[in-house]
Amino acid sequence: MELILLVGAVVISILIFGFLIKVVRAAIGTAIMIALVVLLLQIVFGIGVNDLWRQISGIWQSLWQAIGGG
Repeated sequence: MELILLVGAVVISILIFGFLIKVVRAAIGTAIMIALVVLLLQIVFGIGVNDLWRQISGIWQSLWQAIGGG
């Protein structure tokens, strides 16, 4: 009985570890893409991070007001 429990725990641990690796890879890829877009906006158009962040915040505030959240 303990051997079956041990095997089950190892299999589940391997599956969870594989899932976490996929999540981390996706997060790193997304972070790199965001950094490239911000760098491109900064170099080509002279748009700073603060300007971009202000615009993103405004989008979310407008969306929140549109759905009746405030």
